[in-house]
Amino acid sequence: MKLATYRNGEADGCLMVVSTDLSQAVEASGLAPNLLQALQRWDEVAPELQRLSDALNAGLKPLARPFDAARCMAPLPRSFQWCDASAFLNHGHLMERAFNTAPIPDFDKIPVMYQGASDDFLGPCEAVPMPDEALGIDFEGEFGVITGPVAMGATPEAAQQAIRLVVQLNDWSLRTLGPREMKTGFGFLQAKPSTSFAPVAVTPDELGEHWVDGRVHLDLEVVWNEERFGSPNGGEMHFSFGELLAHAARTRKLSAGTIIGTGTVSNAGGERGSACIAERRVIEIIAQGAAATPYMRYGDRVRMAARLPSGEAPFGAIDQRVVAC
Repeated sequence: MKLATYRNGEADGCLMVVSTDLSQAVEASGLAPNLLQALQRWDEVAPELQRLSDALNAGLKPLARPFDAARCMAPLPRSFQWCDASAFLNHGHLMERAFNTAPIPDFDKIPVMYQGASDDFLGPCEAVPMPDEALGIDFEGEFGVITGPVAMGATPEAAQQAIRLVVQLNDWSLRTLGPREMKTGFGFLQAKPSTSFAPVAVTPDELGEHWVDGRVHLDLEVVWNEERFGSPNGGEMHFSFGELLAHAARTRKLSAGTIIGTGTVSNAGGERGSACIAERRVIEIIAQGAAATPYMRYGDRVRMAARLPSGEAPFGAIDQRVVAC
């Protein structure tokens, strides 16, 4: 099934069930007022949501209306926890080469992950306010999962069973602030503004053969100011989502509604392009000694949509402009 959240004046919005083709939506607040509460009562609520989804897809819900992504908040507008990883090793290795930094110990064995802000996620069509163009405004196309409860010390296999929904996201970055924050050893804070999400969260079975071994095997199409920027595939992810969840839960339990991201989707070879500006700049530094691509300016537009081979976008699309605060 596919779920979304419409604005209704409340911080957590109104839970909606969306048809598989994203053409129709029906309110599900009678089952759970919002997605967070649905996740907290998943075993009870999910079967009812599935029945509603089945009826919607069969054309049996007279109260259904055309789905409107512009009315959407993030599928989960706020959460108890948001952690982002660096699961595509190609991206990390490119950074090391470009800046001649020492390799991260056990980078291919232990996931790198930071804990981000989870109180103010952005919807797919919202303008994105940024404080200063000089801060190196960058987009980062990613996939993520929303979980049920995960026990402390869970194995990757057990953790993967806790995945409830898969999402597509843009983890905005301010690149000039990142290096100093990384050197402190305390992780990102100012360098990571609010994260944006595509309108629809999907259960893994909605992805069919494109959900394999805890990875999303889909191209993530990124278009910047109407020009194709890249379409890297999520299947090259080094760590599975189960492994990322187990890493996050090694010394603490995870609550229902925890969101874990993959980090920038990145493929070796470069033929598919990139999902963030920083990676393209790094490739330029390696190839020609200096970066040529600038970061974003006010008024710039970025659109991101994971694509099935048919061209359909199962999560819908993120389509946003950067604006001054």
